[in-house]
Amino acid sequence: MPDDIRPDDHGLAGDPGYEGEPTQAVPASEATGTPAAGDATRAIPAGDRTQAMAAGDATRAIPAGDRTQGPRRDTGMVPAGPRTPPQGRRRWSNRTWLIVLASVAVLLAGAGIALAVTGNNSGGTDTGGSGGSGAANIPASTAPDGPPCPLTGVPTSGTQVSQRPALAVKVDNYPQARPQSGLDQADIVYEEPVEGGITRLVAVFQCQSPSLVGPIRSARAVDVQILDELSKPLFVHAGGIAPVLDLLQGGNLIDENVFTNGSIVQSPPGRYAPYDTYISAAAGWSLDPADTTPPAPVFSYSSATPAGAPVTSVHIPFAGTNDTRWTWNATSGKWLLSYSGTPATVAGGGQIATSNIVIQTVHVTYGPWLENDVGGYEVQSRMTGSGPVMVLRNGVAVSGTWSRASVSDPTTLTASDGSPIDLKPGQTWVEIVPSTVTVTTTPPGSSTATTP
Repeated sequence: MPDDIRPDDHGLAGDPGYEGEPTQAVPASEATGTPAAGDATRAIPAGDRTQAMAAGDATRAIPAGDRTQGPRRDTGMVPAGPRTPPQGRRRWSNRTWLIVLASVAVLLAGAGIALAVTGNNSGGTDTGGSGGSGAANIPASTAPDGPPCPLTGVPTSGTQVSQRPALAVKVDNYPQARPQSGLDQADIVYEEPVEGGITRLVAVFQCQSPSLVGPIRSARAVDVQILDELSKPLFVHAGGIAPVLDLLQGGNLIDENVFTNGSIVQSPPGRYAPYDTYISAAAGWSLDPADTTPPAPVFSYSSATPAGAPVTSVHIPFAGTNDTRWTWNATSGKWLLSYSGTPATVAGGGQIATSNIVIQTVHVTYGPWLENDVGGYEVQSRMTGSGPVMVLRNGVAVSGTWSRASVSDPTTLTASDGSPIDLKPGQTWVEIVPSTVTVTTTPPGSSTATTP
């Protein structure tokens, strides 16, 4: 699919310079959400823009609290203290000399004792050299040992977890939206299928606070099911169709539509509508400053590598524009993301990498609502019940089952042998994959992908 065409959506119609959306040729089965033989293509014209930005929102003003403070003004005054009296010539007496000589003798004796103690301290750290004649012992820097971040399991560097809720931001994943900002600092990223076979992302932040997140796009019905596990997070999005907005109002979340919170929006240089809607994480949290409750953990974590099948890559062919592949990098201990063979990067940074991948296979239906004016129905991913799951971490794949009794219950991950599947402490990408999409993995030393 050419990169200069994109699917219909609910972008910021009020954005300066927006001239309408180009058309996109997609299989009819994808545009309508209804399987069709032969996959004849149809053109998707300019998207319907059901949500107009409030008049005051187009200014893209940044809250004053987000601006960097300049240095404090220094008066140059020095606090008054005891003044040193003028030093004139003096004639020293014999008694004075005796006192000075005695003091020097005491100092030399003390220095000798200190050196002896330092040189014979077997419990100290050897800093180099021999016979204890190296530099004084300096405590080595240690890794963070504070309480773990609830959504990553990584120990914090402070004495407590950041006192704030989870912040979820709906991020575009169409080729023109890349490279996105902030994904490398998210605790969890959910990749979800939407109309036309493309995907959108829900980036969740709690322990880290990136200065730029986006581009931000419209919500979908599945977001309510995703966000319900995050202990009532703030959800920042750019509108949506009326039925989806109604779902958000009834969900276990705080609905923060940028159409009604335009003051937090930023438009980075070089980005154009509808891919120019960004916020800082700090601005997102500022919408509800009274909420200081961290979320409950979503996953369980362990540093021990579980038993699993060694895997070098996994392929998830959502669509031509969202042909997802993760490749294991043993050097970094991370999985690296590519789309259609091209490394996926963050703006101003390197390739997107993650510690864990949770591939959750779900049942998908379409409708009853139209997401665009050419018959593309809302994709309904069922995130309750149970289904196959594959967890990738430390270069291995662990197969099992995901289960969730209701939207208000957490999702549990259980291995084929009945044991719980723990994740490696670190970032996690959750791939929500329709059961009609075939996921394949590649074992070490093989160029042939296999279906788990």
